[in-house]
Amino acid sequence: MQSGIKKFDKWVVEFITEDPSKNPLMGWESSTDTYSELNLEFRSKDLAIDYAKKNNIDFEVVEPKKRRITKKSYADNFIK
Repeated sequence: MQSGIKKFDKWVVEFITEDPSKNPLMGWESSTDTYSELNLEFRSKDLAIDYAKKNNIDFEVVEPKKRRITKKSYADNFIK
């Protein structure tokens, strides 16, 4: 099975949680920082960078890895 490429043209701004803690009742990791639940999507890298600069947000750009697509066929399972 090969992964699709439907949403790979978006750039995402993710906020990093500064103080994750353990919920005493359930034992889950939780935080009082609501930014940890927020992901912003942009059409281009430049729009994402402009947004971060305009709102004084420290950011780090993580470039996507170059995808190498190997064409596969269902019939290849039976050739060997």
